[in-house]
Amino acid sequence: MEPLTLDEAVRMASAARAEADKLNIKVAISILDPRGDVIVVHRMDGALWRSVPISEGKAAASAAWNTPSGELAERWSQPTFQALSMRENGRLIPWQGALPIRRGDGTMVGAIGVSGAKSQLDEQVASAGFAAL
Repeated sequence: MEPLTLDEAVRMASAARAEADKLNIKVAISILDPRGDVIVVHRMDGALWRSVPISEGKAAASAAWNTPSGELAERWSQPTFQALSMRENGRLIPWQGALPIRRGDGTMVGAIGVSGAKSQLDEQVASAGFAAL
């Protein structure tokens, strides 16, 4: 497995920002590795400060479970999810707006999370970023 590179993450963040500009929204975009460590964080001018930790939390949840963060909300009360969330000091956020980043062979190499707009728009921006990989 080739890890996600900084150049790839920057390209994805730029594509996500272009989508946000097209939608006329101000967001934060976080791209994390599979462990949930930050590779790139991009907060657009005018995006709220709190959008940064929320975008990171969505991406961390997506990376931890290798699934879109919006699909985690229904299962979040299960003991396994609660235990990992506690282990991560509540950092994982199961709200729509983050997607796992997978190579062509299906290997998960990270996650992209977006916050600052309605959840559906956050996910649309994340999807545009992922498409740039």
